Amino acid sequence: MSLQHETRRLPPADPGLLSRALEVAGRLANDAAEVITATAGRDRLTDTVKAHPFDWVTDTDRTLERHTRRVLAAEFPQVPVLGEEYGADEGVHSAPLRWVVDPVDGTANYVSGFPWCAYSLALVDAHGPVVGVIADPSRAQIYAAARGRGVRANGVPVRIAPRPVVGGLVCAELSLERAPGFTARAAAAHTGVRVLGSAALAITQVALGHAVAAVLDRYREWDVAGALCLAAEAGAVVVDARGNPDPLPSEDLVVAVPGALDAVLSWWHAP
Repeated sequence: MSLQHETRRLPPADPGLLSRALEVAGRLANDAAEVITATAGRDRLTDTVKAHPFDWVTDTDRTLERHTRRVLAAEFPQVPVLGEEYGADEGVHSAPLRWVVDPVDGTANYVSGFPWCAYSLALVDAHGPVVGVIADPSRAQIYAAARGRGVRANGVPVRIAPRPVVGGLVCAELSLERAPGFTARAAAAHTGVRVLGSAALAITQVALGHAVAAVLDRYREWDVAGALCLAAEAGAVVVDARGNPDPLPSEDLVVAVPGALDAVLSWWHAP
C-alpha cells in the first residue's frame, strides 16, 4: 500500500523580515566561505574530542560563530542565537524567532582538507525554518531560501522534480547500528548510498536534485535547520522517521524528492 505524504503548509512570514534576514545571512555565508576556503586543511584543532573521536572543534569554528553572533546581535538585537560552539542565548527556546548557526558542518572533513563541509545559518520560528542559507565553499556556492520564496543557488532559482529511487543516490548520515541494514536494502533496490560527513550538505543535495533522498539520525538542530529550509522550498518532502510531515524534526528525519519517499521509508523500517 502506498503511503501519502504532503508537505505541511506553513504560515507566511513578514516580507520585510525575510528580505532583511536573507541579506544579512547571505553576507555572513560569504564571509564564512572565504575563511573556510583559506584555512581548510591548515587550521589548528582547539578541542580534539566532543561527542565522539571525529567531533572536533577548530579556531575557525569558534571565530566564525563569534563573528556570526556579533553581526546578528547588531542587526537583530531581539532575536537570540543557538549555535554549536557557544550554545543557546537566554530565552532562545521560548522566543518567537531564533537564529541557528553551525559555523563548520563537517569539521573532520575541513580539518583533513576533504572538500565537503559547509557553513549553515537559519532563522527559525515556532513553525520551523523561515530562512536558510548554506555556504558550500568547495563548490563556490551559496544556497539561500526563504519561506514562500523558493531556493536559489548563487542567485539561480532551483526546483526539483519527482524521481524514482532506482538509479538514484541517497545521502545518509546514520549511526553505525542503522547504516549497514539501510545501505543493504537500498543497494537491493539499485539505489546508491553516500556517507560524506556533513548533514547540511546531505540535505542540500536533495534540494538541488542531485540525490533522491537524505536520511539522518543523531543530529542537532544547527546541523539541519538551514538545509531543511532549502529542501522544503525546493519541493522536497520533509518527514520524521515515522513518515509524519515535520519542517524541523527533532530526532530522525527523511528528506526526499516527490516519488522517492515511500521506498526510502520502507528501507528505514524494514526489520
